Amino acid sequence: MAAVSWQALDDAIARSRDAGRAPTLWWRDDDASERTSAVVRMLALSQASAVPLALAVVPLIAVPALFERLAARVLMHGTDHRNRAAAEGKKTEFAAAEPAAQVLRRLDAARVRLAALAGSAFLPVLSPPWNRFPRALVAHLPEAGLRGFSAYGPRAAAATGDVAEVNTHVDIIDWHGTRGFVGEDAALAAFLKQLARETEEPIGVLTHHAMHDRAAWAFLERLFERTRRAGGHWADARELFPTAA
Repeated sequence: MAAVSWQALDDAIARSRDAGRAPTLWWRDDDASERTSAVVRMLALSQASAVPLALAVVPLIAVPALFERLAARVLMHGTDHRNRAAAEGKKTEFAAAEPAAQVLRRLDAARVRLAALAGSAFLPVLSPPWNRFPRALVAHLPEAGLRGFSAYGPRAAAATGDVAEVNTHVDIIDWHGTRGFVGEDAALAAFLKQLARETEEPIGVLTHHAMHDRAAWAFLERLFERTRRAGGHWADARELFPTAA
């Protein structure tokens, strides 16, 4: 892989563009529930950079003020973002022990509430907290009124029925260390790795607005500007989840 630099990013996108496959990129931010200063800053960045934002909102704790003049698509971030994992298990809202029918009922009720709050901004797409959800249940999401699914990493090779799956791949937060920005070199390396895969799958950038420091905001601003200038296409989530629109 090319050396990690902004120029390497420009060159990788240019090569893809010249080969007739300019990369499709998208931006998902998790854990929204209130109109905090960080949310306001994120919305302003989206508008200024002309990069559409898909905001994963926690349905059962979201407040109406979040949705006032909200210039973003709204995805469903689980139901309540409560960890139901067994002791010592990896965090998940959707524990393996919970009956499937109960999971789908919870999701359906949460979807109804979020759809009422978000109105036309809402897309019936599940983005599970901690990016963990029982794989066998993805194909059953339409039973809860959900037509899309978004987690982290390359999407599953197996089809998921009528559910569109579009994941994220570049997480800019150092969850196992500082819990702040992972750093410019690491973030660029992750992005270049995805470009090198030469896949038709859209490349998703994952952010968590509440965790951003000054360096994280600066990186996003520069990333959006450089990738758009190089020819990358930042997609609206409505383009990526057409069956959910």
